[in-house]
Amino acid sequence: MEIKPEIFISIASYRDTELIPTLRDMIQQSSGKYALSVAVCWQDEEDTTLFNQAGMKLCEKKNFEGNVLYIYHYEGARIQIISLHYFQSQGACWARHQSEKLYQQEDYFLQIDAHCRFIDNWDCEIVTMLKQLKQHSEKPVLSTYPPGYEPDKEERTHSVFRLGLRGFTSEGIPQLSNAMVEGDSPVRGSYLAGGFIFADGSFVNEVPNDPHIFFEGEEISMAIRAFTHGYDVWHPHKILLWHYYGREESARIWSDHTDKAKSAGSVSQTWYERDKKSKRKVRTLLGLEEDNDYLQGIYKTGTVRTVEQFEEITGVDFKKRLALPEAIDSRAIAWVPLPREKSWRRRLTNTVKKQISVSQSELDITWDNVTTLYVGVYSSNNDLMYKKNLTKKDIATALVGEDLNLFLTLSFAAMLTPDVIRFSSYDTNEGWGKTVEKPW
Repeated sequence: MEIKPEIFISIASYRDTELIPTLRDMIQQSSGKYALSVAVCWQDEEDTTLFNQAGMKLCEKKNFEGNVLYIYHYEGARIQIISLHYFQSQGACWARHQSEKLYQQEDYFLQIDAHCRFIDNWDCEIVTMLKQLKQHSEKPVLSTYPPGYEPDKEERTHSVFRLGLRGFTSEGIPQLSNAMVEGDSPVRGSYLAGGFIFADGSFVNEVPNDPHIFFEGEEISMAIRAFTHGYDVWHPHKILLWHYYGREESARIWSDHTDKAKSAGSVSQTWYERDKKSKRKVRTLLGLEEDNDYLQGIYKTGTVRTVEQFEEITGVDFKKRLALPEAIDSRAIAWVPLPREKSWRRRLTNTVKKQISVSQSELDITWDNVTTLYVGVYSSNNDLMYKKNLTKKDIATALVGEDLNLFLTLSFAAMLTPDVIRFSSYDTNEGWGKTVEKPW
């Protein structure tokens, strides 16, 4: 009897109407050369009729850690469904963690969302790609934001992407974006996408999903933990699967786990209560907070490489919330092959000196009547980079005839570029005047 290599496939599904089509397409588009062991944390209304109607054969039903585990066979694949009511959910990473509990040392690990479509023979393609990467990395992992599809529509996006830094949230958590990939081989990167991760099965043991991460920060925390455990991220150079983005009609946990649901006793915590605790853990991982409890156990960073080395290869400083220009602009460089120069952090901040001028005719005012002049410098994204309210004394000092001449020294994040200067004058009698904008 032929023993096929096994792929363990982890899926978190929250009231997702695309789950059955995703399972069907994934299995039917596979080559049959690999044994597919699918584990789904199914957060829904616990009515398994849809699996029976899809033609899946129920082989076993048993208790699994207080929930019901259904084991189905479908076209040669083994599908394990952990069934629980959606009010029992504790977030995306918690659900992924539940699925990972069913891992049985399969050869390969695939993490996807419950709304995907696949290329023909995707399993052969993805395993071949991973094997080829082992010529360059001891522990490669494939990940990206897959191109998009929409159910019941023929159109699909046919671009492939690598991941880069988009910016930071107000809590200091990095957010990711994508840039197009061109070439005939995978591209080295640093960031992981939660909706598509493929690696050797050992990834599940070394970098398991942290069930305490609710949603925001999932990808950066997984990326850092994978990096510090010695994994190298690669972005595929060709399409392996598609992902359904948007999903405006889909139910979401933040629409269900509300104050009303908590008051009714349906949930023990609201989504935002879990999210707040989760973000503290992510911030601890990034070095923004101290939490010794989080730095213990299997969800901590590894010992092969450091978080500081991750910052170095990506050109990002988490504590300062800054990034090198090439790491955040259209170049989206997220990995450098050699250590950066020791002074790379100095390039995180730019200092620019500039002389600017504005006349009273441009502002449609008379300088004698102005008591305050607002000066603001903004980036092309409307980020305020510099501001100053000039007093009447400041104005008098800077006047040369009818022109106001100012010498500005700006120190700002290198990821930003000055774009415009805005002026607005305040007259005691008339109040604030019009805003005048001039190019930088």
